[in-house]
Amino acid sequence: MLRACSLADLEDGKPFPVELADTPIVLVRKGDEVHALRDECTHAEIALAEGELTRKGLECWLHGSCFDLRTGAPSSPPATEPVAVYAVTVAGDDVLVDPDNRTN
Repeated sequence: MLRACSLADLEDGKPFPVELADTPIVLVRKGDEVHALRDECTHAEIALAEGELTRKGLECWLHGSCFDLRTGAPSSPPATEPVAVYAVTVAGDDVLVDPDNRTN
């Protein structure tokens, strides 16, 4: 697990981009949970951190594809392939992500 950021760095519902071990990752804090997804839309290779959190998931700003925070599955077109989701642990104020451990 690698330290991605401080928990205090994450605003609820606001995507936060990081790069760990040459992997672009977007962190999203939703209440007490922190999610980590690959920061790249599977439809158009756009950074998901530039999008926003909606009721359907993390939405890509370019074409509107949404991705489920837990599974990475697309919940709306045009994307048809899921994005990678990574294991996250919060230890004190540290957010740790394992870029080598996909959970989907």
